[in-house]
Amino acid sequence: MSKNNLLTLKKEVAPFEHSDMKSSVMQLFNTIPLFFLLWFASYQSLKISYWLTLAFAVVTAGFVIRIFIIFHDCCHQSFFKNRKLNSIIGTITGIITMFPYEKWKHDHSIHHATSSNLNKRGTGDVWIMTVDEYVAASFWERLSYRLYRNPIVMFGLGPIYLYLISNRLNHRDANKKERINTYITNLSIISIYAFMCWAIGWQTFLLVQLPILFIAGSLGIWLFYVQHQFEDSYFEDQENWDYVKAAIDGSSYYKLPKILQWITGNIGFHHVHHLSPKVPNYHLEKVHDSTLELQKATTITIGSSLKALRFRLWDSKNKTFISFKEIKHLLKEKNQTLRTEQQTILQEK
Repeated sequence: MSKNNLLTLKKEVAPFEHSDMKSSVMQLFNTIPLFFLLWFASYQSLKISYWLTLAFAVVTAGFVIRIFIIFHDCCHQSFFKNRKLNSIIGTITGIITMFPYEKWKHDHSIHHATSSNLNKRGTGDVWIMTVDEYVAASFWERLSYRLYRNPIVMFGLGPIYLYLISNRLNHRDANKKERINTYITNLSIISIYAFMCWAIGWQTFLLVQLPILFIAGSLGIWLFYVQHQFEDSYFEDQENWDYVKAAIDGSSYYKLPKILQWITGNIGFHHVHHLSPKVPNYHLEKVHDSTLELQKATTITIGSSLKALRFRLWDSKNKTFISFKEIKHLLKEKNQTLRTEQQTILQEK
């Protein structure tokens, strides 16, 4: 993209990089109270049928995702103009969704600064190996990667790992503010859960809460995964990496039905969000619709996004994702080369 086009793009997006107090407050009121109402309905449905409880859990999980988007905007300082207000609401919504505000804000800012940069992987992103790295890796490294990328592990065990381990621990180099926020979040969660177990019984509480959290976690990981893992995505080494291309070409437009778009807080307009994290979620669609350049981003639907399940390795030469099946011939060539080298060494001896 030329400098003129970049300046034009920034100019078109700039008017939307400001939060609107009325819209933010309205979103809080049409999300959080409904979440608690649905949670109570899930609890009451236990008297009728657990299948009904699970049905309520799916809908309630959707509102957990919507609350997470509010939390996410607070982390970007885009939900309110006031930093302290973002911090307060971010911490509260983080307790509801079981994500520590300061810790996640730190990791997510790194994700935005390094997204699609092959030399800066490892923080706030999904583990991606290139074809060359996978071929050169040891058996155990390949096995670990294959397990990590297995849908059962990623979307089944992934939420459990996030809720119970990753989100509960601070980084070794975390600053005091981050550590204190994580402690406050953890103690708040423990206190609330202990109270609910006392109030309605631990079995009843878990029967309601666990499916809600699990469904929300699985769907949340899916949203994050699919919006960067599509066939013609963008990944480059540091020397060729470009922030704008990483945003527009490395993030997709996940075109969802209107109700799901609302539930997910417009996060489907991921290319817009990565281009300008300062745009609050309720302005993302407006930016997309009013900016021609952003409408060129890769569009995926629920149906086409399912193909992402077979995208496992990044082929740097052909600039596309490939499956494990497609890499088999390269591994055979590597093994054949190793056997030939070993035979040569033995013959020389």
